[in-house]
Amino acid sequence: MSVGYNLLMRDGFGRTIDYLRVSVTDKCNLRCIYCMPPEGVEWMPHSEVLTLEETQKICAAAASVGVSKIKVTGGEPLVRRGLSTFIRSVKGTRGIESVTLTTNAVLLGDFLDELVDAGIDAVNISLDTLNADVFRYITGSDGFERVLRSMGMARAAGLAVKVNCVPIRGVNEADIVPLAELARHEQMAMRFIELMPLGLGANLVPIPHAETFERLERALGVLRPFDGRLGNGPASYYSVEGFAGKIGFISAVSHSFCGGCNRLRLTGTGLLKPCLASDAGVDLKAIVRGGGDILAIAGALRAAIMLKPMRHDFYRNDGGKRHKKKNMFRIGG
Repeated sequence: MSVGYNLLMRDGFGRTIDYLRVSVTDKCNLRCIYCMPPEGVEWMPHSEVLTLEETQKICAAAASVGVSKIKVTGGEPLVRRGLSTFIRSVKGTRGIESVTLTTNAVLLGDFLDELVDAGIDAVNISLDTLNADVFRYITGSDGFERVLRSMGMARAAGLAVKVNCVPIRGVNEADIVPLAELARHEQMAMRFIELMPLGLGANLVPIPHAETFERLERALGVLRPFDGRLGNGPASYYSVEGFAGKIGFISAVSHSFCGGCNRLRLTGTGLLKPCLASDAGVDLKAIVRGGGDILAIAGALRAAIMLKPMRHDFYRNDGGKRHKKKNMFRIGG
């Protein structure tokens, strides 16, 4: 087998796979109610987690077969030592066009200068409320002001910024419109992500896309579809008159985007998952630690994408939820 660069890697349904989400840790400094139990969890033994050098090798193999975009996730990736060095290495990998970061932003301000110096292209910041008390309830933390400060610093540094909110019934309904207003004067994207029935999220009540959309149009005016690209993922974006930024929606449950899915996920323990909702995966850690070279890893990547289903199965044919027990901090956000 040979590998090359700038190739197209297609799955069994003809979808081009060019995006890899890489979890570098399952640890997190917050305890969000839809992700992490308040008492915490038993962390994976250090030996079970890929080293950053091993992860970089997998990224290089992915680049050799057509992956050009890397999203670094967790847990909270900024709790992993050496993250900026890792990002610099991945960004310098032949074939990689962009490296972005998803973070809760509590620590982002502390590391922003070195991340920018390492070449990070953009940050996605999780923020479900603009109320400090609600933030404390959702996250179990008093880090609200640090998040706001980090967000401002990221914009001032010239990074592309997207802010993600998960609307939850009875929790942050009142924050939907105020959060959208963040995009009025800033060239950023404010995105609303439907709660998925994964892990602890299955015990909460989601606010569906249609309701969030209607709330925003009533408050802000007409949301007009935006045809330009604002990143690598599945969000649908809208323009609002008088807004410098955009409003986005990621609605995996009510508006499945599986037909255009372009991604794979690598967990911190080296499991390559072709679909967030599926239990299928390929153990890349075994290949890497067994002495496998770039060719061997690339072959496993090509095999893995053929396990990618046509669509997720969050809901049964009778409308009931399929409770996916695996938590997002284990999979990679």
